[in-house]
Amino acid sequence: MSLTAYILIAIIKLAILLWLLLTAVAYIVLMERKVIARMQNRWGPTRVGPFGLLQPLADGIKFILKEDVIPDNVYKPLYVAAPMIALILSLVSISLIPFGGQWHIGHYHVPLEMTAFWTGSGIQDINIGLLIILGITSIGVYGVALSGWSSNSKYSLLGSLRAGAQLISYELALGLSLVGVLLLAGSLSLRQIVDGQSGSIFHWNFFGGWQFIAFFIYIMAAYAETNRIPFDLPEAETELVAGYHTEYSAMKFAMFFMAEYCNMVTVACLATLLFFGGWHSPFEGLALPVPDIWLAISPLFWFFIKIFVFIFVYIWIRATLPRFRYDQLMAFGWKFLLPLSIANIVVTSFVLAVRS
Repeated sequence: MSLTAYILIAIIKLAILLWLLLTAVAYIVLMERKVIARMQNRWGPTRVGPFGLLQPLADGIKFILKEDVIPDNVYKPLYVAAPMIALILSLVSISLIPFGGQWHIGHYHVPLEMTAFWTGSGIQDINIGLLIILGITSIGVYGVALSGWSSNSKYSLLGSLRAGAQLISYELALGLSLVGVLLLAGSLSLRQIVDGQSGSIFHWNFFGGWQFIAFFIYIMAAYAETNRIPFDLPEAETELVAGYHTEYSAMKFAMFFMAEYCNMVTVACLATLLFFGGWHSPFEGLALPVPDIWLAISPLFWFFIKIFVFIFVYIWIRATLPRFRYDQLMAFGWKFLLPLSIANIVVTSFVLAVRS
């Protein structure tokens, strides 16, 4: 294959995957609006298309056609680059997520991983995939920090400073919460971590590995890192208007929201892979008669069902819980989650040492 053809095919694959991912993000927003509306005894979007299903398309057109207002006295290069940095980093982190085993087509083995589709080179695994994802998500706060500083607004600056402090506070607990899983798996490869949970629901790290405390720490820290209620202090509307994206409009404003929902998908994918068996079925150990077509699609089915559950819980929490005060936010991270994550490492290490 010539270099030109190789690049062209890679661009086509990339465009298809980006379209699928951003469409999924748009409909997660619609799902959130509909679910919260029903929880609050409202209808939610119903006007555009049947049952409001075309509302994401209408919103996308609105953002594209809106006037792109750039306030005076902003530092324009970073003001424009900040939402791009946030969105690009969120998309890159998702690209490293494996979402199934392998499809066997004749003599070919197609790994269900976005990097393999993008490159076309048959890359099946990145042996430090988890470490790379944690590194990318950690620098994602630069988009938020730069947007607050470059906007030349007190509200935006306060929101970005809150985001930076919040990420530093909760990133430590999040990383330590995953050490127990890594001790059980003995690998930083996401595929190997999932393969270690095959067999049945009792082999999953949450149940069989007794990592339910680690999961609680991970999910709380992840909510804080994605700036979602009850940890949405960087965007606190009642205090900071809209926080770090107060001065943004049109597509630059939409990029921040797309980045936020992409990060939600990344959190849900990692929770599924690390604690709930990834694409493995909870009934895997049972010898159930199933057709061959189900064997081929069931990994994708179980993986996306688990992600759907986590996204629904995200929405449920937003409709249920109030926002923390800022001192409560910091105290919860440093005085509760961090010591608990260290205790989980000690207990897991002790149990593994006794078993060996």
